[in-house]
Amino acid sequence: MDGHPLLRYVIRRVAAGIVLLFVISILIFAATEVLPGDTASAILGKNATPQALAALREQLGLERSASERYLDWIGGVLQADLGESLSARRPIGAFIAPRVTNSIALAGLTTLLLIPLSIVLGVVAGARRGRRADHAISSISLAFISVPEFVTGTVLILLFAGTWGLLPPISLVAPGTSPFSEVEILVLPVATLLFASLAATVRMMRAGVIEVMESDYIEMARLDGFPERRVIIRYALRNALAPTVQVIALNIQWLVGGIVITETLFQYPGVGQLVVQAVALRDIPLVQALALLIAAVYIFLNILADVLVVFLIPKLRTAQ
Repeated sequence: MDGHPLLRYVIRRVAAGIVLLFVISILIFAATEVLPGDTASAILGKNATPQALAALREQLGLERSASERYLDWIGGVLQADLGESLSARRPIGAFIAPRVTNSIALAGLTTLLLIPLSIVLGVVAGARRGRRADHAISSISLAFISVPEFVTGTVLILLFAGTWGLLPPISLVAPGTSPFSEVEILVLPVATLLFASLAATVRMMRAGVIEVMESDYIEMARLDGFPERRVIIRYALRNALAPTVQVIALNIQWLVGGIVITETLFQYPGVGQLVVQAVALRDIPLVQALALLIAAVYIFLNILADVLVVFLIPKLRTAQ
């Protein structure tokens, strides 16, 4: 342990992540407790009799104290039992598995495009600071930062589905099928997410490249006669990537947990759309499970981003 500072850092970050996830689970449970409305009434409808409501509340354990219900819930989570969906009457794990797969496919495809595009465009803009390419990339990225994704998605639907008829306006995935079985349904959602997340990453990469290109060791590399392309790729890129990794991680977190608007806009059957439906139906166990899942992904990606930054910058490894 003493000879592996990076390993010690990883262990500390994982331990802190576990503690943070436990605290978040308490906050999630408390937040769902104060949701307006009554779960039994939402399930049985407005015409339910008092006797039926009382029987269902007892069946769901709603008459027990909040602390007892929290301990039962978190105990089940630790045993990989997320409970049962009140609206679907199915185990939550099996119920959300296809939705999670769909969201991973959407977020994964967007990420595969986001990372290389942001690096290439950011390096081009930073290395050619003040030139025509830099002005074009910076202006376009600044414009997309100021446009919400639902506006971008709506414009794409109007153009590609309404005006030109090239792509479907909605992205329905049949049960039991892969989203990649009809790739055309992913084009507009992926483009919407990409436009929303690419701009900030490009600008961060550009800023990192500009800062690194003004460093003394870059000037020394140039004086030694290295070609400009080698200077950028070998010396500038690695150090410029460090702050960009954090932004990419934040964008991936948003892609995994914050795609509610995009999935709802395109009627894409993913986790984001399911969260909206679960809240509307007041399916408390499902809301709790989805919120905890999203929080776990956020924490994991934060830890992964921090470790990558420490790995990219040697002086941070020696400081741990």
